[in-house]
Amino acid sequence: MENNTLLDKLDGLVSRFEEVSTLITDPAVIADQKRYVKLTKEYKDLGKIVEARKEYIGCLQNVADAKEMLAIEDDAETKEMLREELSESEKRIPELEEEIKLLLVPA
Repeated sequence: MENNTLLDKLDGLVSRFEEVSTLITDPAVIADQKRYVKLTKEYKDLGKIVEARKEYIGCLQNVADAKEMLAIEDDAETKEMLREELSESEKRIPELEEEIKLLLVPA
């Protein structure tokens, strides 16, 4: 999945997460136990996706930042540290994409 496409989908789910978050505090929804249970399950599932999204965006940002810093950094020790950070983030991105894809599959 391309980064932008995945992020677009996840951004839509963040909106839904926020909406559900508001709904589960609504007294009318709480009174309707069937709807409340359904929404709290959805909230829990969306929460996992929102957290994975946050980590994914962080890794993408780490890659961009490390590449930018490597281009201007002169200190060998700092460059090595940046390379390690870059490598770890680049390794984590496909893992997160896979985790997110699995979270997106309806249970």
